[in-house]
Amino acid sequence: MTGLDASVEARLDQGLAALEIPVDTEQRARLLGLVGLLHKWNRAYNLTAIRAPEEMVGRHLLDSAAVLPFVDGPTLLDVGSGPGLPGLVLAILKPSLSVTLLDSNGKKVRFQRQAVMELGLTNVTPVQARVEAFAPVDGGYAQVISRAFSSLGDFVALTTSLVAPDGEWLAMKGPAVEDELAGLPEEVVVAARHDLEVPFASGGRPLVVLRHRPASAARP
Repeated sequence: MTGLDASVEARLDQGLAALEIPVDTEQRARLLGLVGLLHKWNRAYNLTAIRAPEEMVGRHLLDSAAVLPFVDGPTLLDVGSGPGLPGLVLAILKPSLSVTLLDSNGKKVRFQRQAVMELGLTNVTPVQARVEAFAPVDGGYAQVISRAFSSLGDFVALTTSLVAPDGEWLAMKGPAVEDELAGLPEEVVVAARHDLEVPFASGGRPLVVLRHRPASAARP
């Protein structure tokens, strides 16, 4: 039993079906468990401005799940993860993925740790640290993701040392993404752009994929 209204479960099922993301019984239970934990902790710790569990499904879980087709791993660093989004959702949906959640806010990292424990996730590591002071794994991460963490330019500048030489950034952005593209450093290029359709959300979710500029493509 999740303790959630049936409408919450129905919305999750409908959203995952629209995204064409199959889940097994355990994954579905964990996703619903995450909504329940967010709702419970939010009453005391104000983790998110979204209050209603049904709205959390669309604004948090499905928004996070929408990037799944572009997450290859095997390692993923979620920068400015807040209460663990999108990292926790992606870890549930892709158990082979090794996810590190990075945030400097103590109460949000405490929630991440509680969620990892209660949901039984063995592929997630919460870390409380400022991104500037965080030491990456040897060789860097295959992918570094952020969900409206900062401007594109700041996101890249703060995490350049964390991305593997052949890795990539996944930037989940908002409508202002066009204005931010000009702020990218010359050594980083836009590898792809996707307008993701998130169920129950108005407007699309821009996803910008960035990579290190190949040496052969260096500007004169």
